[in-house]
Amino acid sequence: MKKWLPVFSVIFFARPLHAQNDTTHNSRAITKDTVRALPQVTVHAYEQYGPVLTLPAAVNIIRAEDLTHDDNVSILSAVNTAPGVRMEERSPGSYRFGIRGSSLESPFGVRNIKVYYNGIPYTDPSGNTYLNQLGFYNITSLEIIKGPGSSLYGSGIGGVLLISSIPESWQPGVTMNYTGGSYGLSNTEGEVRFGDTNSRNVIRYQHLGSDGYRQQSAMHNDVASWDGEMKAGAKNELSVHFLYGDLYYQTPGALTLQEYNADAASARPATPTAPGAVQAHAAIFQKTFLAGFTDIWRIAHNWSNTTTLYGDYATQLNPNLRNYSRTSEPSFGGRTVFTYKEVKDRSSFQWVTGCEVQQELADDRTYNNVNGDPQSLQTDQEIANGQVMGFTQLMWQTGAWVFEGGASISSLNVELTTLSASPSVEQDKTYGSQLAPRVAVLNRLTDNLSVYVDVERGFSPPTISELVPTGSDVNFNLSPEQGWNYEAGFRGFALKQKLYFDVNIFYFQLQKTIVERRDSSGGDHYTNSGSTAQGGVEAYLKYKLNSSRRISSVIRLGYSGYSFRYDKFMQLNNDYSGKQLPGTPADALSAGLALAFSFGIYVDVDYYFSDRIALNDANTAYSTPYNLLGSKVGYKRQIRKIAFDVYAGSNNILNQKYSLGNDINAVNGRYYNAAAPVSFYAGLSLSYLK
Repeated sequence: MKKWLPVFSVIFFARPLHAQNDTTHNSRAITKDTVRALPQVTVHAYEQYGPVLTLPAAVNIIRAEDLTHDDNVSILSAVNTAPGVRMEERSPGSYRFGIRGSSLESPFGVRNIKVYYNGIPYTDPSGNTYLNQLGFYNITSLEIIKGPGSSLYGSGIGGVLLISSIPESWQPGVTMNYTGGSYGLSNTEGEVRFGDTNSRNVIRYQHLGSDGYRQQSAMHNDVASWDGEMKAGAKNELSVHFLYGDLYYQTPGALTLQEYNADAASARPATPTAPGAVQAHAAIFQKTFLAGFTDIWRIAHNWSNTTTLYGDYATQLNPNLRNYSRTSEPSFGGRTVFTYKEVKDRSSFQWVTGCEVQQELADDRTYNNVNGDPQSLQTDQEIANGQVMGFTQLMWQTGAWVFEGGASISSLNVELTTLSASPSVEQDKTYGSQLAPRVAVLNRLTDNLSVYVDVERGFSPPTISELVPTGSDVNFNLSPEQGWNYEAGFRGFALKQKLYFDVNIFYFQLQKTIVERRDSSGGDHYTNSGSTAQGGVEAYLKYKLNSSRRISSVIRLGYSGYSFRYDKFMQLNNDYSGKQLPGTPADALSAGLALAFSFGIYVDVDYYFSDRIALNDANTAYSTPYNLLGSKVGYKRQIRKIAFDVYAGSNNILNQKYSLGNDINAVNGRYYNAAAPVSFYAGLSLSYLK
């Protein structure tokens, strides 16, 4: 019962507000329209570009106002309000992003999720997604497709993440943002918006720095970007996106339970077989340059084409406990989508078809690590990998019914040349002809209620980091993960559209699951583990309380309940069939209260509960449940052309001791990466609006 007390407190203190009024506090002025109901949401997922009540899929949408409920430094808190989605931070700058347990075998980063940044394929052909290269202000909205999106987006059994950096409401001007806080936190952003209705441009520069709570956990990140949208004639619209990121973060390493209990802020100590994180100067130096261009061409009345071309160059230096790796990963590619749409009376028909191509040419060198310096060469490899995907989708809407059917077919080719061998060794592996169909049906029972069913097949080939783990043997015997997902849900509005609800249940059976193994020195390798059975329910509620023009108030609740088990899984002589999948809590709950007063003061309160998490396949070790409570208070106004927002807040108010981003199946029980205790921050946003 104690673990639920904080959320009950949030709901209890909100009760007296039922007799008052609402609007969302992100609006600079409270208007008559915003008092009446929650705003209708338009989604872009599956090329729909329509209201969420007509989309037969599980999708969560995180808008600009949702992202600013916390410290304006990280999207982590906002992402974790979406049921079924879990974002972790092992140390500042080291993120893990998962949908429905998709990061099971990922020691860090993003796995089994396809990510698009302003329509540009941001997940490279090797399977890497450098999500931590994006600054907080590069993300203005997120659409999260849960479950395989393979029919239109290719590989990724967890889901799809659609990121936009274009402001929802654009106005020329200049903005400066600053946030400072505990543990040396400092986040500075400058933004210039210029142009007119035919040409809109946003140039941003961001610098984020932190000393970190733990030893060997300092970081800094510099991000410069330009986003432009312009009309190029009567039938064409062109958008351009440039982004440069320079990220450095130290990696303190995971602790045993004894070390974690003794000093959670310490870095991993040395052992007889490996140096400690401080001695090894364990860290990541990461640079990325991305350039992308998108042209929207209205070919005819019913026909249009959207074509995106991009180039990306990423480098990474990684002194770690085992070695020192240096990689460079230039890649390029594109995506083209043809759309035919016809609308007659209460019916509409849409056909979407196209292809996506990506190619990467990577150099990967591994050296001995001597106190943070690369010494003698261990391996020198060149890796060429390319993905090709074709897709098609039909959508027919007639009356209250929506029918969707689509499929993609794709292949991945990997060519590896080991130059450090004598003579050099060439290896080749092709994962071809992966067919991923999807069928979905939705019925609009009323104007404010729809139900849907969705059946789809997903697949995910091994990433390069799994086929060629740093400092480990090449493993071309890995097979792609694949499985079928069955989903049903309903969503809608009630209580004069003041209440929005979204509930879905799913069952996903994954075959040839790839899981991670770690040796005593921290080295990783991967294996196909058999099959898993993953079922769950996800629910989200958002309610605008009765209010007047003087106050806006919104309550939200999110819940995910999972039964994720190994179906059949043998590891050597150990039978883990029926065991709980490690890495994902069986229950997770988020809650929030947002208040805004007409004279400018606003208050945000956020709560998150995570149940215990299995830390190994044998289920002999678990993390402890934790409750996180955060609050932010601010004052915002606009006086003529000057707008300002001053705020202060606190995270982990309950001062919970917990591990956020556990190392799963780590040898010798090195599972724990301690998160910061209670912390504080304050900030200021100042804008000149033309």
